[in-house]
Amino acid sequence: MTEPGKRIRIAVAGLGVIARTVHLPLLQRRADLFDVVALSDLSPARLAELGDQYGVEPARRYADAADLLDGGGCDAVLLATSGSHGELAAAALDRGLPVLCEKPLAYTLAETDRLTGAALMVGYMKQYDPAVAEAARLLDGIGGAAAVHAVEVTVLHAAGEQQLAFAHLPPPPRDVPAAAESRLREADARLLDAAVGGDVTARALYQILINSISHDLSLLRLFTGPPATVDHVATWPLTPDGPAEPSVEISGRLPAGGRYGIRWLNLPDCPAYRETVTLHHARGALELVFPSPYLLNAPTTLTAVDRHCGGERRAQFRSVTEAFEQELVAFHAMVTAGTRPLTGVAEGAADLRTSQQVVRRYGELTGAAIGGEAAS
Repeated sequence: MTEPGKRIRIAVAGLGVIARTVHLPLLQRRADLFDVVALSDLSPARLAELGDQYGVEPARRYADAADLLDGGGCDAVLLATSGSHGELAAAALDRGLPVLCEKPLAYTLAETDRLTGAALMVGYMKQYDPAVAEAARLLDGIGGAAAVHAVEVTVLHAAGEQQLAFAHLPPPPRDVPAAAESRLREADARLLDAAVGGDVTARALYQILINSISHDLSLLRLFTGPPATVDHVATWPLTPDGPAEPSVEISGRLPAGGRYGIRWLNLPDCPAYRETVTLHHARGALELVFPSPYLLNAPTTLTAVDRHCGGERRAQFRSVTEAFEQELVAFHAMVTAGTRPLTGVAEGAADLRTSQQVVRRYGELTGAAIGGEAAS
């Protein structure tokens, strides 16, 4: 642990879309708190480009994230590599480095068992959104989780090209060594087998859960506690020859007796990403509308609806304070002052457990063969 308020030297592993569009610009913006001292990526061209852009000396640019960890000279590490982060997170923590880990934390619960009690934050930035914090405050004022009658979540998941058109990103690099890509694919396949087995749709469902719907599970945990049951699961394509990833519908009971429903709609041609989370209570509703997460400082809108003078009163809350930036501030507080993150290892493992329950219920309803941890 370093001194509160001190700049911390941070290493960034993985220089893909989320690092390029969000993390690195914000780490640079918050140079009062962070100093980016090392980078790693499988693409030599991307490593050279971003190393030059962010002033990281060539000797601190690594092709392998394990070498970055061995290189030392940093106070903390941000993991934004693809796939599971379980092995890298464990390696960083073994070296005494606090970790900010992009989701998914891991593919399997066995991976998270190695991380128990560690100084680790899972990157669920929506939990740090000012509109979410205001919704939590308003919910506390009307009775908290017990006041929630139902939670409805709808995600219109536009294609990545639609979400990222504004950023004018270069095409994906073509200089990643084929052997390294093959090793990553094989490692992912082994972990998916260990998590849910070999059914193709079950694996696709699980990856949607841990890579995207996990944000909604994190909000459920914040507002109501994690789902008590998973009663219904459905997946469906838009057309027989539609997108590879299905749309997903999940519902069940909340811990205090209310209900939740999540609809994640894969809509490649939708003009823009949109996520709506509505908490219904006896006196009205709290509705959160999130824009694309890649649009920095684009406000989430909270609309609070309640009864007033025999009619309906609607109040809106909007803030351009960036949720990802608030997440970084909270990570700095974790590293320097030991402040507990909203999602650490235990909470990240809880989301994995819920995701595996969803896959298991999918198997029960469809007859799909579910294996691995999800089967038990």
